[in-house]
Amino acid sequence: MGPEGTPRRPPTGGDEPFRLAARAAAVLRDRLGGPPEVAIVLGSGWAAAEARLGRARARLATSDLPGYPRPSAPGHAGRISAVEVAGRRVAVISGRVHLYEGHPPAVVVHGVRSLVLAGARTVVLTNAAGALRPEVPVGGPVLLRDHLNLTGRSPLVGPLPPAPHRGRFIDVGQLYDPGLRRLVRCLDPTVPEAVYAGVLGPQFETPAEVSMLARLGADVVGMSTVLEAIAAHHLGARILALSLVTNPASGLAPGPVDGEEVLRVGRGAARPLGALLARVVAQLDEAPA
Repeated sequence: MGPEGTPRRPPTGGDEPFRLAARAAAVLRDRLGGPPEVAIVLGSGWAAAEARLGRARARLATSDLPGYPRPSAPGHAGRISAVEVAGRRVAVISGRVHLYEGHPPAVVVHGVRSLVLAGARTVVLTNAAGALRPEVPVGGPVLLRDHLNLTGRSPLVGPLPPAPHRGRFIDVGQLYDPGLRRLVRCLDPTVPEAVYAGVLGPQFETPAEVSMLARLGADVVGMSTVLEAIAAHHLGARILALSLVTNPASGLAPGPVDGEEVLRVGRGAARPLGALLARVVAQLDEAPA
């Protein structure tokens, strides 16, 4: 018991992930030269797109942030860069961590949560995904309009988030911001919209699972993004998400699916993807909330 018989607070209360993210946010503001306005997370295959955003003005390793482990997935460099795009301060994460690496949800979303607490009001999430339908084009991006969270996890599970943050029960009906989606469609009408199935991985899906996911209404499948989107939305950020479709999913592909194919397709698409991201950031004022 604490003073005057009051219950003593446990050493790791429900706000611990938020306090840790607040510490990391202070490091980000200091090391990146100020608060970011936009955060971009580069997923598998997207790393080379960073060069199209501009020259990094500052850079730090993700392992320099309190609470951020070193990524182990191929193609994830483990760094955060400060880039200026059309006068806006942009923080770019090249190297997210995933549930399949053995991390709990609070760690998976720690980078995004920290960047939002550091000041980012717009979060752009990118990933590599497999096509669940033959008509989904491989080799280019799709714009996420919704998702199926099939990981069985949420970054909001646990004790109540501390004030001034919202509680657990948030509305995610407009999780992927309609205004930002309209902006992308105006900039490139050829980018189709899709529903993303977020799964645990790390193995690729079986043909039966691919058939099930398509029947559930998903168009593409991947192993990231959904928890980060929930965590950033909880903190009030606007969310835009793009998947690079790198391969037909198992059962639709002519041969085995492997991680190297994901990176190879990403390298080939890096220039136009980076250019699209830069155009989106430059015209954020055209996407009113």
